[in-house]
Amino acid sequence: MTFDLRAVTALDLQIATAVDPQTVMHLDSQTAVAGLTRPLAAQPVDTPSLSPAMLVVFAIVVVAVVLFVTQPVPLDVTALGVIVALVVLEPWTTISPEEGISGFASPATITVLMMFVLSEGIRRTGAVQLLGERMAAFAGDSDRRQLGSIVGVSGLSAGFVNNTPVVAIMIPVVIDLAERTGTSPSRLLIPLSYASMLGGMLTLIGTSTNILASSIVARDAYLGRPFSMFEFTALGVLVLATGSLYLLLVAPALLPERIEPSEALTDEFDVSGYLTEVTVPTDSPLVGTTVHAALEAVDVDLEAVTLLRGEDAFGASIDEKELRPADVLIVRTGREGVIDLAAVEGLSHRPRRGIDEADLEITGDENGGTEQRLAEVIVAPDGDLVGETLESTSFRQRYGATVLALRRGPDVFNTRMDLRPLRGGDTLLVQADHDALDRLGRNRNVIVAQEFTRPTYRREKLPLALGIVAGVVGLAALDVQPILVTAIAGAGAMVTAGILEPRELWDGVDWSVIVLLAGLIPLGIALEETGAAAFLAGHAVAAVGDLHVVFVLGLLYLGTALLTELLSNNASVVLMIPIGFDVAIRLGADPYAFVLAVVFACSTPLLSPVGYQTNLMVYGPGGYEFTDFARVGAPLQVLLAVVTTLGIVVLWGV
Repeated sequence: MTFDLRAVTALDLQIATAVDPQTVMHLDSQTAVAGLTRPLAAQPVDTPSLSPAMLVVFAIVVVAVVLFVTQPVPLDVTALGVIVALVVLEPWTTISPEEGISGFASPATITVLMMFVLSEGIRRTGAVQLLGERMAAFAGDSDRRQLGSIVGVSGLSAGFVNNTPVVAIMIPVVIDLAERTGTSPSRLLIPLSYASMLGGMLTLIGTSTNILASSIVARDAYLGRPFSMFEFTALGVLVLATGSLYLLLVAPALLPERIEPSEALTDEFDVSGYLTEVTVPTDSPLVGTTVHAALEAVDVDLEAVTLLRGEDAFGASIDEKELRPADVLIVRTGREGVIDLAAVEGLSHRPRRGIDEADLEITGDENGGTEQRLAEVIVAPDGDLVGETLESTSFRQRYGATVLALRRGPDVFNTRMDLRPLRGGDTLLVQADHDALDRLGRNRNVIVAQEFTRPTYRREKLPLALGIVAGVVGLAALDVQPILVTAIAGAGAMVTAGILEPRELWDGVDWSVIVLLAGLIPLGIALEETGAAAFLAGHAVAAVGDLHVVFVLGLLYLGTALLTELLSNNASVVLMIPIGFDVAIRLGADPYAFVLAVVFACSTPLLSPVGYQTNLMVYGPGGYEFTDFARVGAPLQVLLAVVTTLGIVVLWGV
């Protein structure tokens, strides 16, 4: 005998026990283990017929997916478009204006916002930097210790601090470690990204995806309650341990060496072939004109990098300097431009050996010359530079840094970079002085990949900051207050305690994620209320219904992980939780198990650099090819699918 147990009351249980004790015994054991208010459904559920409302919602989803994948506009702009479409088409989507903007007031959105603030407070104290320093001291010259310390620090840190800032802080530490020990950074950066992803599953606050998933399942249509702080920590530890062993024992045989150990930056970016020197003759008509005006007057594509005047040298801010006789300019130009220089009146090409770091890294002097250093600067995937060009942002004037080359994965661009739209993960080779590098190091739009600058951390505030985060986590874990309330209180305490200045409060917030969450939440409601999720789940069950439920659980994990490679992790969790839940109901399985499979799969897009922000952040600095991620990540993806599926079965049952 079977029952529809989707909403069971105490009286229902008494009646059911009298008729079929075995069913209720099974129900009680599942409920006790999972802590659910919404137990199993043990009878088939009809699949709804395709309706006009479903077609409208499916159309919105398809358009959103295409825009998410191709990104002609930023993800947050697409999310705003989803809100507008859902509300305008309310007769079919059922989403009222109030529901359309409900994502902005969602506990998930506000909690994620506050967690960004808490993460920024931890960053300002230099906690992760301190761990990195200890890591470097521990690792020494041992390759295994290097890798182990990177995996350990990034994995454990990401359980309590958002993994994106963890990776941003760790990149210069890892590159500095690689340089000092003669290791290729390509051997270390993919493990850094992967470990931070897996570490994010240790707690509810490890990633924004976990918090969003908790908000979704708290609705009455699903589990009826949010996840607790350490609800899936046992499985998170198992996943992190499995991934760490893989990264330590198997990945080294698969990781490439795209960048030679300790290779000079000018060689790594192939700069010397595009830089040459020109001199200003005594009788040159360009004497007295500014550098900018002089180079615009000649019909050759030139960009001044450095001005040499006797013993003095000047770097980024030379456009308005007036040329004098015998001045020497180091200029960037294409190979064709070098030939054209011979015909330029007023400048004399000075053939010489290839220009190297010694020519570009200048020591300051008392006559106005400033010290110039070379550094790699990564375009942050969530920053304002994405989609812009060096010209549209006035990069040189704005940041006081000259861009010498641009690397996008394995490809290096040395000319006509000013009009090339920037992408997240692009690595710029810049020449800048100490002050400019210091400003870049504090700018959330970029990541300085070398530790040339030491940001001023509030180390004395570190114990207090850790205490605040511990209070936020502890009070939420003990159910004294919801995580929403403790996170808001913690963010306020960061400012009150002086860990964050009031003007810094929102500096660490990834606003694109906040808007994305707000736009996706009503889309999830529309999938649920129109029956679109149930329609998809019904057809999925029809396709795999003959398989054992554990295999279906594993297939759901793999399918969700592959979908996340195309979409953002937050978009995937919104789309797949309703489907996974309904699949479980139709199979008579535990919906909790299927929801967990979706949540964990959304945090493991390991196959491409664009699947997750941290992958994109290491793509340029590692000089990786697109397929490097698949080669290292595919075996790990399969391994995690098995471990996560079996872990869910053992810990919670299906």
